[in-house]
Parts: sequence; structure tokens; C-alpha cells
Amino acid sequence: MSNSLPSWLTISVTHGVRVLIIAAIALILIRILKAVTERLVHIAKAQTRVSQMREQQTRTMAGVLYSVGTVVIVAAAILTILPEFGFNVTPVEAVAAVASLALGFGAQTLIKDLINGFFIIFEDQFVVGDVIQVNLETGRVELITLRRTVLRNLNGAMVTVPNSLIGQVANLSRDWSQVFVDITVPAEQPTDAALTLLEKVSGDFRGDATWSPALVDGPRVLGIESLSLEGTVLRLQVRSALNRRDDVARELRRRIRMAFEEAHIPLAATHRIHFRAQNSPTAGT
Repeated sequence: MSNSLPSWLTISVTHGVRVLIIAAIALILIRILKAVTERLVHIAKAQTRVSQMREQQTRTMAGVLYSVGTVVIVAAAILTILPEFGFNVTPVEAVAAVASLALGFGAQTLIKDLINGFFIIFEDQFVVGDVIQVNLETGRVELITLRRTVLRNLNGAMVTVPNSLIGQVANLSRDWSQVFVDITVPAEQPTDAALTLLEKVSGDFRGDATWSPALVDGPRVLGIESLSLEGTVLRLQVRSALNRRDDVARELRRRIRMAFEEAHIPLAATHRIHFRAQNSPTAGT
């Protein structure tokens, strides 16, 4: 008993040191991987619009690379540590293969999540920071993994969508956004004066040096959109830079309201705002 105790302590210390070394190496590799991914994002940073989109794409790819790489490093470390506890790795690998096969039949949704997530990232359907519309939810993409996509919706709630459920996607953050503003004037009110006033407001808005960087095209007065019981609906169209459509819409509404008040032209009802991005919806896998 007295002879076996030192031998047991020696073995325990030896194996313990090996386990600590393996864990330390895995931790160092994870930190190196994190530093490399952060460096990739830093290199992609720039002030131009195209470079900002490239930075978002790089940030998304870096996040996925870090997640997958961390899992691989941890799995490799565990398989390396197992022999130190007396486990034979070969049978463990065989059991893992059988378990993987069983999970493959029972976790088809998970596999579809991963495949769909791969194509979402590979095809650049959207990246972190984009505003998208999917499954009746509209929000900014906060996180993308191979399994799920996390959105921050208009109410501030975090919405998690499994990638297997992502079908038709409308990306509202590519190239430019489009805003339609409907103005309703009373039916008895002549429309010529209102249209002329809207043209003046649009021209002043386009010529404003403060707001011109936020405008891609317009505002343009399209004319009479429809006739309703409330009155005559007049429509304006404006294309804005990315992430500026709400600001542009608010300022345009403010200017229209002030101009109509100064000209003593009444509004029949609160106008409506419609948003539409340039790109047509893209289908997921």
C-alpha cells in the first residue's frame, strides 16, 4: 500500500500535467484564432460605402470562422485528453461515429439549419448589420451562425430564427432604400396647387447641402396616386442612402407639413409611408 501510493501520485501528477498542457495549448489556439479574426475585421475597415459593406461581410465570416474553429479546437483537445484517463480513443471514435449516424436521422432539422446557414453566408444574402424582412419579422441582423440568425426587431426584441425556417428574404440594406410618401388632400381642394407646392418642397430638399448626401434620387412627385372617400392621394418617391430612409422620411414629412400650413392648404388625413429596397427578395436554400 505504501509503495503503490507514491506510484499513484506520480502517475496522477504526470497525467495532470499533460492535461493542463493540452488545455493550455487549446486556450492559446483559441486566443490566436480570435486575434486573427479580429485582425481580419480591422483590415477590412474603411470609410467608403463599399468598404463598409465588405467590413460587415468580413465580420460575419470572422464570427462563423471563430465559432467553428473553437468547436474544432475543443473537440481535438478532448480527444487528446481522453487517453490520459484510460480511454481508448479508437473505440470512442467508433461510438462517436455511430452516434453521429443516429443523430443524422433524428436531427434532420439541425442539418438543414447548418446547410441553409452555409448558403446564406456563402451567397452573401445578408450580413451582420443588415436590415432584413423574413418570416413576417423586420429587424437588424445581430448575429449569424450556421444554425440560427438573430434579429433585433422594431420593438427592440431579440428574435431568433432557425436557418431552416428562412425562406424568402428581403434585404433592406443593399445599395439604397426607397420611400413612398402619400399625402391626402380633401376632395374639394384643387390638386394643382398642392402638386406645385410638393414640387417646390422636393426641389428645396434636393438642394439642401445638409440632406443631399442622404439622397440617392428624388424626392420626386409622382402625381395623383388614387382617389378615396377621404380625398385625393398624392404620392412622392425618394431613394435614400443606406440606413437614412427613416431620417429622410421624417424630414420630408416635416417640410411638407410646414409648407402646407404656410400655404393654408389642408391635409385630409395623416399620410402613409411605404418602404421598399432596391433588391428583390432572395430565396434561401
